[in-house]
Amino acid sequence: MQRKDDFELRRKHLAHLTEEELEKRFWELTEKIVDPLIELARTHTSPSIERSVLLRMGFDSLTARAIVDRCVEKGLLGKGAGHVVLKYALFKNISIKDAGEKLARGEGWDEMESALKVDVSNPNLFRKVTSGEVRK
Repeated sequence: MQRKDDFELRRKHLAHLTEEELEKRFWELTEKIVDPLIELARTHTSPSIERSVLLRMGFDSLTARAIVDRCVEKGLLGKGAGHVVLKYALFKNISIKDAGEKLARGEGWDEMESALKVDVSNPNLFRKVTSGEVRK
Protein backbone atom coordinates (compact mmCIF):
# COMPACT_ATOMS: atom_id res chain seq x y z
CA MET A 1 0.00 0.00 0.00
CA GLN A 2 1.40 3.36 -0.96
CA ARG A 3 0.84 6.32 1.31
CA LYS A 4 -0.92 9.26 -0.26
CA ASP A 5 1.46 12.21 -0.15
CA ASP A 6 -0.70 14.97 1.27
CA PHE A 7 1.97 16.69 3.34
CA GLU A 8 1.64 20.02 1.51
CA LEU A 9 -2.12 19.99 2.04
CA ARG A 10 -1.84 19.09 5.74
CA ARG A 11 0.79 21.76 6.46
CA LYS A 12 -1.03 24.58 4.64
CA HIS A 13 -2.35 26.13 7.89
CA LEU A 14 1.20 26.14 9.30
CA ALA A 15 3.11 27.31 6.23
CA HIS A 16 3.03 31.00 7.21
CA LEU A 17 4.60 30.39 10.65
CA THR A 18 8.26 31.09 11.39
CA GLU A 19 10.49 28.49 13.01
CA GLU A 20 10.04 30.20 16.41
CA GLU A 21 6.25 30.33 15.99
CA LEU A 22 6.20 26.65 15.04
CA GLU A 23 8.21 25.77 18.13
CA LYS A 24 5.91 27.86 20.33
CA ARG A 25 2.87 26.13 18.82
CA PHE A 26 4.49 22.73 19.36
CA TRP A 27 5.00 23.42 23.08
CA GLU A 28 1.49 24.84 23.47
CA LEU A 29 -0.01 21.70 21.94
CA THR A 30 2.29 19.50 24.01
CA GLU A 31 1.17 21.21 27.22
CA LYS A 32 -2.45 20.81 26.14
CA ILE A 33 -1.88 17.06 25.82
CA VAL A 34 0.26 16.57 28.93
CA ASP A 35 -1.57 18.82 31.42
CA PRO A 36 -4.48 16.38 31.96
CA LEU A 37 -1.98 13.57 32.51
CA ILE A 38 -0.10 15.60 35.10
CA GLU A 39 -3.35 16.47 36.87
CA LEU A 40 -4.41 12.82 36.82
CA ALA A 41 -1.09 11.76 38.33
CA ARG A 42 -1.37 14.51 40.95
CA THR A 43 -4.88 13.58 42.04
CA HIS A 44 -4.83 9.80 41.69
CA THR A 45 -2.66 7.26 43.41
CA SER A 46 -2.91 3.72 44.66
CA PRO A 47 -1.49 1.71 47.52
CA SER A 48 0.98 0.00 45.16
CA ILE A 49 2.26 3.34 43.87
CA GLU A 50 2.67 4.65 47.40
CA ARG A 51 4.48 1.47 48.53
CA SER A 52 6.79 1.92 45.55
CA VAL A 53 7.56 5.49 46.61
CA LEU A 54 8.40 4.34 50.13
CA LEU A 55 10.61 1.56 48.81
CA ARG A 56 12.55 4.17 46.83
CA MET A 57 12.87 6.21 50.00
CA GLY A 58 14.73 3.25 51.52
CA PHE A 59 12.03 1.47 53.50
CA ASP A 60 11.70 -2.30 53.37
CA SER A 61 8.51 -3.78 51.93
CA LEU A 62 6.94 -4.69 55.29
CA THR A 63 7.45 -1.17 56.65
CA ALA A 64 6.19 0.38 53.42
CA ARG A 65 3.08 -1.79 53.51
CA ALA A 66 2.36 -0.92 57.14
CA ILE A 67 2.70 2.83 56.45
CA VAL A 68 0.47 2.65 53.38
CA ASP A 69 -2.13 0.57 55.19
CA ARG A 70 -2.26 3.21 57.96
CA CYS A 71 -2.52 5.98 55.36
CA VAL A 72 -5.49 4.16 53.82
CA GLU A 73 -7.13 3.72 57.25
CA LYS A 74 -6.67 7.41 58.08
CA GLY A 75 -7.78 8.64 54.65
CA LEU A 76 -4.35 10.14 53.91
CA LEU A 77 -3.32 8.12 50.86
CA GLY A 78 -4.14 11.07 48.60
CA LYS A 79 -1.53 13.13 50.44
CA GLY A 80 1.11 10.60 49.45
CA ALA A 81 2.70 8.18 51.87
CA GLY A 82 6.17 9.62 51.33
CA HIS A 83 4.80 13.09 51.98
CA VAL A 84 3.18 11.89 55.21
CA VAL A 85 6.48 10.39 56.38
CA LEU A 86 8.43 13.53 55.45
CA LYS A 87 5.99 15.82 57.28
CA TYR A 88 6.07 13.64 60.37
CA ALA A 89 9.89 13.60 60.32
CA LEU A 90 9.98 17.39 60.09
CA PHE A 91 7.33 17.74 62.79
CA LYS A 92 9.19 15.47 65.23
CA ASN A 93 12.69 16.58 64.16
CA ILE A 94 13.72 12.99 63.51
CA SER A 95 15.14 11.22 60.48
CA ILE A 96 12.87 10.05 57.69
CA LYS A 97 13.81 6.45 58.49
CA ASP A 98 12.88 6.87 62.16
CA ALA A 99 9.65 8.63 61.24
CA GLY A 100 8.63 5.85 58.87
CA GLU A 101 9.43 3.14 61.38
CA LYS A 102 7.37 4.88 64.07
CA LEU A 103 4.44 5.34 61.71
CA ALA A 104 4.68 1.69 60.63
CA ARG A 105 4.44 0.64 64.30
CA GLY A 106 1.29 2.75 64.64
CA GLU A 107 2.90 5.58 66.58
CA GLY A 108 2.35 9.25 65.79
CA TRP A 109 -0.84 9.03 63.79
CA ASP A 110 -2.70 11.03 66.46
CA GLU A 111 -0.27 13.91 65.75
CA MET A 112 -0.61 13.73 61.98
CA GLU A 113 -3.04 16.64 61.66
CA SER A 114 -0.44 18.94 63.21
CA ALA A 115 2.43 17.26 61.37
CA LEU A 116 0.80 17.84 57.99
CA LYS A 117 0.83 21.59 58.66
CA VAL A 118 4.65 21.70 58.77
CA ASP A 119 6.13 23.95 56.09
CA VAL A 120 8.40 21.83 53.90
CA SER A 121 9.70 24.83 51.99
CA ASN A 122 12.30 25.60 54.67
CA PRO A 123 15.48 24.22 53.07
CA ASN A 124 17.29 23.96 56.42
CA LEU A 125 14.63 21.72 57.94
CA PHE A 126 14.40 19.61 54.80
CA ARG A 127 18.18 19.25 54.56
CA LYS A 128 18.27 18.25 58.21
CA VAL A 129 15.89 15.28 57.95
CA THR A 130 17.24 14.07 54.61
CA SER A 131 20.89 14.20 55.66
CA GLY A 132 20.38 12.56 59.03
CA GLU A 133 21.38 15.67 61.05
CA VAL A 134 18.57 15.17 63.52
CA ARG A 135 18.23 13.77 66.97
CA LYS A 136 17.71 10.02 67.17
